[in-house]
Amino acid sequence: MRRLLRVIIVSGIAIATLLLVVAGTGIFVVRHSFPSYDGTVELTGLDADVEVVRDGNGIPQIYADKPGDLFAAQGYVHAQDRFFEMDFRRHVTSGRLAELFGKDALETDKFVRTLGWRRVAEKELGLLTPATRQYLDDYARGVNAYLATHAGSGLSLEYAVLSLKKLNGPDYRPEPWTAADSLAWLKAMAWDLGGNMNDEIARTKLAAKYPATNIESLYPPYPYDRNEPIVPTAAMTKGGTFTTAPVDSEARRAMLTTDLLKSLDSVDKVAKGLPQLLGRGDGIGSNSWVVSGEHTTTGKPLLANDPHLGATMPGIWTQVGLHCNNVGTRCPYDVSGFSFSGLPGVVIGHNGAISWGFTNLDPDVMDLYLEKFSGPDAVVFDNKIRPLVKREEKFKVAGQDEEETIVVRESRHGPIVSDISDDARDAGKLAGERLKNPEAYGIALQWTALTPGKTADALFAINRAQDWKAFRAAAAQFEVPSQNLVYADREGHIGYQAPGQVPIRNRGNGDWPAPGWDSRYRWTGYIPFEAMPTEADPDDGIIVTANQAVVPKTYPFHLTDNWDYGYRSQQILERIRAAGKLDANAMASIQLDTKNRNAEAIVPYLLHVQINDEFDRQGQDTLRNWDFTQPADSAPAAYFNVVWRNLLELTFHDQLPKETWPDGGSRWFEVMRKLVTQPNSTWWDNLGTTQRESRDDILREALVNARAEITTKMARDPSGWQWGRLHKLTLTNQTLGKSGIGVVDKLFNRGPYELGGGSSLVNATAWDASEGYAVTATPSMRMVVDLADFDKSRWINLTGVSGHAFMSNYTDQTKLWVRGETLPWAFTRGAVEANRKHTLTFTKPEN
Repeated sequence: MRRLLRVIIVSGIAIATLLLVVAGTGIFVVRHSFPSYDGTVELTGLDADVEVVRDGNGIPQIYADKPGDLFAAQGYVHAQDRFFEMDFRRHVTSGRLAELFGKDALETDKFVRTLGWRRVAEKELGLLTPATRQYLDDYARGVNAYLATHAGSGLSLEYAVLSLKKLNGPDYRPEPWTAADSLAWLKAMAWDLGGNMNDEIARTKLAAKYPATNIESLYPPYPYDRNEPIVPTAAMTKGGTFTTAPVDSEARRAMLTTDLLKSLDSVDKVAKGLPQLLGRGDGIGSNSWVVSGEHTTTGKPLLANDPHLGATMPGIWTQVGLHCNNVGTRCPYDVSGFSFSGLPGVVIGHNGAISWGFTNLDPDVMDLYLEKFSGPDAVVFDNKIRPLVKREEKFKVAGQDEEETIVVRESRHGPIVSDISDDARDAGKLAGERLKNPEAYGIALQWTALTPGKTADALFAINRAQDWKAFRAAAAQFEVPSQNLVYADREGHIGYQAPGQVPIRNRGNGDWPAPGWDSRYRWTGYIPFEAMPTEADPDDGIIVTANQAVVPKTYPFHLTDNWDYGYRSQQILERIRAAGKLDANAMASIQLDTKNRNAEAIVPYLLHVQINDEFDRQGQDTLRNWDFTQPADSAPAAYFNVVWRNLLELTFHDQLPKETWPDGGSRWFEVMRKLVTQPNSTWWDNLGTTQRESRDDILREALVNARAEITTKMARDPSGWQWGRLHKLTLTNQTLGKSGIGVVDKLFNRGPYELGGGSSLVNATAWDASEGYAVTATPSMRMVVDLADFDKSRWINLTGVSGHAFMSNYTDQTKLWVRGETLPWAFTRGAVEANRKHTLTFTKPEN
């Protein structure tokens, strides 16, 4: 994407011209798209007037008499604040980025179109309840009302800059918004929050080089003895059993040919090249927990949530309140929280009776299947030739007259993703030749999100739910992506529910690509909702979810082996147990916890190593008496993390393929925790030297190298070391902010900001140890809901509600977020009125 967007800006645009535009007409161009938060607007289709009240942070609270009016107003408001983001998202999810950005976006489009996100979304429309379908149409009506009176630079500054390239001409006018545009965003959510395709590919590549025991040491089992699962007493009263037989030798031999490994490389590369929407990889998780009244100062529950997602500009979430003037059967919504631009309703938040939060369950809902082709139009399945389903996809490409065309092929398992690139297709053919097999090979993806479902129904049902029974009934419809749902209500109840479609495999457990020609590896169904983990009012009054294991090993169904390893969840649990009575501020303080439990395990080994040089020993000495917390101004945190990065590099870079180098997250915490107890493991040996290194050799070298690195980057004296000076967050616009041209980047990006925290800490400001120390994912928002008094709840967004660069609400919440502060969360009408700064009224058009 970086190369793509640089081409967009540079090609055909003289920098001098851009500077002239920015300098000469900058004020007009920048402010031209700023929406009005006050006044009166006619909106077709209203039953009665709708009022939008905004506070000083621009957060809208919408009041209407009917749901249709409420969601139409939300559509208008989202378009006011974030239409370019919405337009960009729908181009991604429809596989139409090339229409905006030219040929360099075509590979991404082919991948998305091959998976068929938009096609599935269109099929889902017919499955939804009439009410949900109507709400989606109402929302689209509001968006389109805004589009009817705004275009080009009047919609967003990004369009003004893009018009200089003239890819779509200076008068580019977005097409009308549709219900399917909203539903397609749910596919992006499912892609970013579900599946282990990358791990399947990585394991297969490693299998070409290492025996199984070496590979499994890099994927250690969950440490149930140290870190508790979400539902530690899970059991089954009914349901089936599950087998985990290994993939057979024929499939393994086929997958380990050089050319099929190249094919996997191609799929992996294209998948990772998708624009960052929610984000993928380590660091993409969340914290959410709930405590009952026995743990609070009010005697009522408290619920906290902070989803860890990719750090983008604008932030992923936008805050909103949706209020029926008279809440009842006719208009049942009185809800406030965090929403996605482009999607009606509230995703995470509370209504007048309950509150809920999400963390990623991350079950294994994706399987790669190796397919044997029999000619271009069929595959082998159970020794018979089975035809492929084929469809043609056409792509309009900005800057060229001719459309591009591909043929998408699908087996019974799903789309043939190895068709996406020429390299991958050729690799499959070569694999067949080298195996002396007349059939070529390809790779298909089976994924739960490619089956149309009713998740949109679930979102509205959750917004309406008034008790645990209704909440669970809503969750039963939440098919993808599977999430950990935590719950609290004003009656004092708390709960946990795992929803979603999680496949039951007849054979194998989804860790490796399976042989598509063998029906024994089919999916036989999904875990019944009744058998999915759930808990209501646990005896200890505490439920913590932080992507750790959900259930003990005795649970009869296979959810995943891809858990976070529980370092965050256990720290949260211990903080709660030690806290005594909690209030909203105490809950928020736990969200800011920076203790590094990995450092706590590794530092004793680092201190044990003998270092003779006084200069090098100064670094090691900073780790003595460290409390293992990582605030931005911490010297020992700075040094430890530089040591950690060097340690991973020295231990693994010489032996692992680059694309599998350690990112330093919780899996690598667990890998290294075990490895340091094996001082003569072959992993310690540096293959680039003639001698054989041991653990202490590598630990010493990491300490010495880190001392040199941190001295170069910061200061000779440890008193000048600060973790935040290395660990910086730059909020980057997903498109033009990656141009690489300073003046353009400065228009849209903000930062850098110096942060504390780190990967797999409660304050999860993730960084990738294979790349550097820069922040790659963050708590995208933080909220604490007080079920005793909703107006005493707290919330904060990573950026602000506005997507308009230079508007006051573009990053007005960021400095507060960086400092760990939150905003008061007004919910009742009285509290909203006390903070009223702007009023926009929608009225019916006069006849």
